[in-house]
Amino acid sequence: MQLPKNILSDIADEVQNTRDVLREVSPFTSRYPNFGLADAYWVVEEIRRRREANGERIVGRKIGFTNSAAWAGYGISGPIWNYLYDQTTFDLGVKTSLAVAHWPNVRMEAEVALGLCAPPDPRMDEHDLLSCVEWAALGFEVCTSIFPEWRFNVADAAATGVHVALLLGSRHSIKSDRERWGKQLHSFSVTLACENGSAAVGGGSQVLGSPLAALAYLVRELERFGGQPLKSGDIVTTGTLTVALPAQSGQRWRAQPLEIPFKDISLDLV
Repeated sequence: MQLPKNILSDIADEVQNTRDVLREVSPFTSRYPNFGLADAYWVVEEIRRRREANGERIVGRKIGFTNSAAWAGYGISGPIWNYLYDQTTFDLGVKTSLAVAHWPNVRMEAEVALGLCAPPDPRMDEHDLLSCVEWAALGFEVCTSIFPEWRFNVADAAATGVHVALLLGSRHSIKSDRERWGKQLHSFSVTLACENGSAAVGGGSQVLGSPLAALAYLVRELERFGGQPLKSGDIVTTGTLTVALPAQSGQRWRAQPLEIPFKDISLDLV
């Protein structure tokens, strides 16, 4: 860490308060130029402690900005991770709509989520990591930025998580044919589209090369920055498969995959 803990605690207060009273703020790095990733992940852990103390439960991790082609557009230099909590992680079979009217700067992403059956090790390669994965699902991550116009540095994004909710489609067991799933997770394509005509095409190769490569990145970064290690039962959502698209209440979104057993998914924003 470079910043004193009292300043980092103030930043954690601000991150927490912007979830309670939704609003925009200036990036932390514009106010504290030395605010870096180690500082950001101290804030992430402090927020975790507070949310757990309030009764929330960690259900996994999210990885963000895994599409390097989009980094320049946001002004960042690499991926981030943050925690997933039970109060913001849902199954689309149960929850088919999400209220976003009061969230600032909402964007929609289609992502692959992986369900773990064993704790991964930082020394594992992508092939080894397949043995730690029990299921895969196509889902939506609904994102937000408390920073105007989605302009910030990577430490700002890491501290906040840029997250509203994760909504998962059907979970597909990969245990019977992990090798096939490994190949399909790399090669499949998907179209993310809104009924207003907005659309983007992408696929597994845009997620650091594969969702499994994103998982490998996460495992290494958790060890590097002292995050809580992954365990059996955790969910890891691996980052957007297409460019993220601006979204707002009153829209219906759909993700349509090809060349993989995932089914189409849809979500109404209200």
